[in-house]
Amino acid sequence: MARASAADAAETARRILETAASHFAAQGYGAASVDEIARASAVTRGAVYHHYTSKPLLFAAVAAEQQRIVADAIVTATADSTPDTALRDGGRAFLDAITRGAASRVLLIDGPAVLGWEEWRRLDGEGPEQELRTGLREAGISPALLGPLTAALSGAMNELALWLVASPDDDARTDAHAALDRLLNAVAPRS
Repeated sequence: MARASAADAAETARRILETAASHFAAQGYGAASVDEIARASAVTRGAVYHHYTSKPLLFAAVAAEQQRIVADAIVTATADSTPDTALRDGGRAFLDAITRGAASRVLLIDGPAVLGWEEWRRLDGEGPEQELRTGLREAGISPALLGPLTAALSGAMNELALWLVASPDDDARTDAHAALDRLLNAVAPRS
């Protein structure tokens, strides 16, 4: 039997990753099954392990991809923003991206426990938190305050995202955006 081409292998890995994201989001890490992910991906269990080695490493790959998706949403939302509005546009994009789809369960609920706090922070630091740091720098925050304000706002925004995911109120997203705007206005007032 002929070996799969690199393109075929990459497509299989992508398909497994997308299927795993759906399963982890719907069932949570503990209940998601590698066998079910393999079946839904139309591959063998061995193929899943070939590409991702273990269930924890598969979850880590899903989490990294979800962090990339959230960071990309921030970049897209701020591409045409003025420096005066970019921080708020990016903050809203973060809240919307991390509270919809697989990101909410994978990143907010299961991520810290499954990945461990240090790995979860590293992924956040390379993605959404890096975009926040850039937004704060562009908003004129002094270098001495850039680190502590990035950490404080990142934590507050993650907590606000958790609140939004848990809130049954239809107006919660509007309220969350308003709360975030108020927080960001206190840190980086508009010119």
